[in-house]
Amino acid sequence: MSSTALVWFTNNLRVSDNSSLINAHAQNDRVIAVYCFDPRHFEHTGYGFKKTEYYRTRFLLETMQELRDTLQLHNITLFTYVDLPENILPKVIESYSVNNIYFQKEWTKEECDVINNVKKNTSHLSLQWNFSYDQFLYHPEDLPIAVDSLPKVFTDFRKQCEKQSRVRESVSIPKLPETNLIINDTLLPTLEDLGYQARQQDFRSAFPFKGGTLQAQKRINEYFWQSQQLSTYKKTRNGLMGTEYSSKLSAWLANGSISARTIYWEVKKYEKEVTKNDSTYWLVFELMWRDFFKYVSLKHGNDIFKIGGILNKSYTWSTDKEEVNAWIHGQTDEPFVNANMIELRKTGWMSNRGRQNVASYFAKELQLDWRIGAAYFEAYLIDYDVHSNYGNWMYVAGVGNDPRDRKFNIASQADRYDPQQEYQQIWLEPSLF
Repeated sequence: MSSTALVWFTNNLRVSDNSSLINAHAQNDRVIAVYCFDPRHFEHTGYGFKKTEYYRTRFLLETMQELRDTLQLHNITLFTYVDLPENILPKVIESYSVNNIYFQKEWTKEECDVINNVKKNTSHLSLQWNFSYDQFLYHPEDLPIAVDSLPKVFTDFRKQCEKQSRVRESVSIPKLPETNLIINDTLLPTLEDLGYQARQQDFRSAFPFKGGTLQAQKRINEYFWQSQQLSTYKKTRNGLMGTEYSSKLSAWLANGSISARTIYWEVKKYEKEVTKNDSTYWLVFELMWRDFFKYVSLKHGNDIFKIGGILNKSYTWSTDKEEVNAWIHGQTDEPFVNANMIELRKTGWMSNRGRQNVASYFAKELQLDWRIGAAYFEAYLIDYDVHSNYGNWMYVAGVGNDPRDRKFNIASQADRYDPQQEYQQIWLEPSLF
């Protein structure tokens, strides 16, 4: 008896090294795919901005166009809809007599709510659910420790993984026969369809890149192999201006255009063929930080969204709208904060150094509810990832995994990382607005 698989794409928007696709192909006679542009992602939040603002939406649309084209080359049809998954998936499953559904495992509240809604609306169907832990560098099954025993401090987690764990090989799906293709009358939405006006790229942007796996691979080729900037990554990663101070791979990692495993093995290849030094190590180090925050959220669940964080600490937090808006629009008493916030609003990007400073200022100086800042980052950052975003905000706010509960001296940071005020000038210069 023939079987049909449905691959439900969410934040795993790639063909290469995608366990859902690989398993669906290996275990079924026919494979189709679905992606839903969930209208809830484009609505305004209670804070006054959209849940997903323009820059991340544009990057997503670019990613989806490439994914659709690449799947087509593999003879897999991708159906796309602007509707709730719980409305669409049951119809697709019935229309194409789907037996098995494959998807990336999620565990945070909003994502789980959607999955449970789809399961509820398909409970009358004979359907096998198959999930893959496909977000990690180190797969949960390969960890040297149980998730419930995750160390409180990153360094302990890192050392144990480096000594006792391994990174799995990245794998690819073969091309399916042409008979697998189905007539597809669905269309990708435009920015206008989702409620946005197209705009020109700001010439000052440190992230002028487009979405999609091929674009991620192009960036790796340029940053690793052509310019060999990877060799100096640790020295430059705290930069503020330009495309080359960091790898910028976080954006493609965030929506799953590329896997952490793929990047890891490319670093290992670079170490063999070019050089192995503290900079090549440090890129893997950052991938491990990303893993750590994912395991923090896996262990603590929805505590990462609570005001007391995973430590359940009781601070006095404000929600003063004027102070929040001043921070958002770059109108605080700190020029360095203002420059970073203007860059974010105009480009969807901010450096790691900038993020730490503006978050510290928001939570420690203004003592504003850190979750508002996290929600704003969610809206604007092209490389928003729920686990890293809330993990980092908890860390900075003193309710997460920072044992020192540090507070940034903004003026000192500006002097150190922008001593000639070049960065501040480029974003605060009135004539450029």
